[in-house]
Amino acid sequence: MEGFISAANDVIWTYVLIGALIGLGVYFTVRTRFVQFRYIKDMVRYLGAGTVSGGGVSSFGAFAVGTAARVGTGNLAGVALAIAVGGPGAIFWMWVIALIGAATAFVESTLAQVYKVRDGDTFRGGPAYYMERALGQRWMGIVFAVLITFTFGLVFSSVQANTISLAAEEAYGFPRFLVGILVTVLAALVIFGGIKRIARVAEILVVVMAIPYVLMALFIVVVNFTEIPRVLGLIVGNAFGIGPAVGGGFGAAIMQGIRRGLFSNEAGMGSAPNAAATADVSHPAKQGLVQSFGVFVDTLVICSATAFVILFSGIYESGEANGITLTQQALASHIGGWAVGFISIAVFLFAFSSIIANYYYGETNIQFITGSARWVFYYRIAVMALVLFGSVAALELVWAMADLFMGSMAIVNLIAIALLAPIASVVLADYARQRDAGRDPVFRVRDVRGVKNTECWGEENRVR
Repeated sequence: MEGFISAANDVIWTYVLIGALIGLGVYFTVRTRFVQFRYIKDMVRYLGAGTVSGGGVSSFGAFAVGTAARVGTGNLAGVALAIAVGGPGAIFWMWVIALIGAATAFVESTLAQVYKVRDGDTFRGGPAYYMERALGQRWMGIVFAVLITFTFGLVFSSVQANTISLAAEEAYGFPRFLVGILVTVLAALVIFGGIKRIARVAEILVVVMAIPYVLMALFIVVVNFTEIPRVLGLIVGNAFGIGPAVGGGFGAAIMQGIRRGLFSNEAGMGSAPNAAATADVSHPAKQGLVQSFGVFVDTLVICSATAFVILFSGIYESGEANGITLTQQALASHIGGWAVGFISIAVFLFAFSSIIANYYYGETNIQFITGSARWVFYYRIAVMALVLFGSVAALELVWAMADLFMGSMAIVNLIAIALLAPIASVVLADYARQRDAGRDPVFRVRDVRGVKNTECWGEENRVR
């Protein structure tokens, strides 16, 4: 199985996704006139905005769910894996894919807001919904819904549980199976509570997990301030094959940087739009900007923090450690053996938040396919089983499966948003026109040419 999955990954990532992600990222950046850089102040301002109707999920709540899914093992184990296999240059390509991918994140999340549907007093939506409503291709939406349900709800949950159990075993010697049982029970307590409970837990965990880790990494950067020019030179030089080969060389640096970058920030993958659609905002572009900001937080802040901790240590050069154990050992070399335990706790918070957010992505797409609560129940049971499986599975197989399913769903979503980019552009233009006139942008579908088949933005039923 591992051999087959590896061969399929080589085809998808070598011949399809690298060009598509970079090419479309540049296209969206130009088409939106560098939206990810022009509206950074707006991104931060909308993080604190409340809901429009007083109910539902706030802009920050939706951002937290999206960030909870993004900020997980990709920021700790994924960065370490990229450096171990692709060398320091992989970090450069992670930065590149984040800078241009932020525009892609804006497009897909804005589209998710435009074509969201009502779900009681909240909303749901995502790529499957805009494939059906904007493109008129329900079959395409079903293909994507199946892929994301397997990718996030099942495979990615296994990846997160795998990293939790490995970190706990490395730090405390806990049996991986028992760790898996604990994580499974805790996840069940959250996901059986619905999107509002998921959002509330995500809001707490995103703050609790990210701030202490970033502060500790910042402390290490300050202590090793004189090493920064050397490490930056190593990253840039290795990215273009300059200097001594570390890791797999030039090609491996690009491949690992883009793979691990996409796994971490998810720009273009079609996952974050499912969270973006739940926000109760007055204009779709507002949540598009907030989700775009999430890409910067994930890769330029948290992934970079992990990368500098590892590269300052030099431990990666021995090739003896990989994944989360490399991050643990690197941090321990800077601040002492207690760091191994600290990382195991950080891993638990990062990965557990991802499990509950990943679960929701699958749930909303199960509802798209069937509309039946019975199937959602069966899906929840399957998620619990895969969390337990991931806790004891081999690291290489779990990550290879994640790459395969992630690449497949990204291809389907990239085709859709490439076709729908004109709609995202006119929605952004409507937002910019109102903003430049000094008004708080409010979206009315009748004012925007080419937008149809919306449920929540008509004059008679739009969000107020």
